[in-house]
Amino acid sequence: MTQPAPSSPQAAAAPRRRVRVQHLAEAKAQGRRLTMLTAYDAVTARIFDAAGVDMLLVGDSIGDNVLAHENTIPVTVDEMIPPARAVARTAKHAMVVVDLPFGSYEDSPQHAFATAVRMLKETGAQAVKLEGGRRVAAHVKLLTDSGIPVIGHLGFTPQSENILGGHRVQGRGDEAADVLCDDALALAEAGASAVVLEMVPAPVAARVTEILAIPTIGIGAGPHVDGQVLVWTDMAGMGDWSPRFAKRFGQVGAALAAAASSYVDEVTSGAFPQAEHSFES
Repeated sequence: MTQPAPSSPQAAAAPRRRVRVQHLAEAKAQGRRLTMLTAYDAVTARIFDAAGVDMLLVGDSIGDNVLAHENTIPVTVDEMIPPARAVARTAKHAMVVVDLPFGSYEDSPQHAFATAVRMLKETGAQAVKLEGGRRVAAHVKLLTDSGIPVIGHLGFTPQSENILGGHRVQGRGDEAADVLCDDALALAEAGASAVVLEMVPAPVAARVTEILAIPTIGIGAGPHVDGQVLVWTDMAGMGDWSPRFAKRFGQVGAALAAAASSYVDEVTSGAFPQAEHSFES
């Protein structure tokens, strides 16, 4: 029996598909802005995936946002695998990207390949991200030639903060902008699927976006890029401080603190649990 046509836009909407590398290219071609958030566990992954986020980044930013490190440099491959596995098991639609942490890929393409293979095999993620431009182009080419999607990362690269002199905007001045463009082109030519631009002057990010055939994902790089990424704790207002480039889209930290305080008050006063929270027989 023929079913009647759907009567509403919601009923007619096609089910969401898994975001893959070809969809990143399609978004660039169509002018559709891409969305990315960090996620480090199944709880946030489920919420962000249901919200329609295109890419979930299991970033080495877990170091200073979850593991209480001062920065990302101490994070190890072993520390990255459990959260990446949880996010990949949970996300049904978003592309899951996992960072290769400091020291796990820089010295050779072969080292990068071995770490990336372990990441994909042990976590179920769909892509890896690494920092650097021309110096890692050979690494990117080996990975992509081997069937491993790669997201690049230029501008302020947190794993190199000691040599960069801390959290500083990168790409200022004509010479630095030219270097950034050359690095971005090298990543694209090596097969990268997209490039994150962090703490880059907006005009420079716009220039990189214009010359690349692959998407640019900005964080502190202005509006003239192909997508945006934020660390979720900054996006959701989980702390008293967030970077200048991050907008707080909620006050989740304050709500969580209020809920915890109410819990403490009701337990200590005897108001919780009540009969409806108990089993009598």
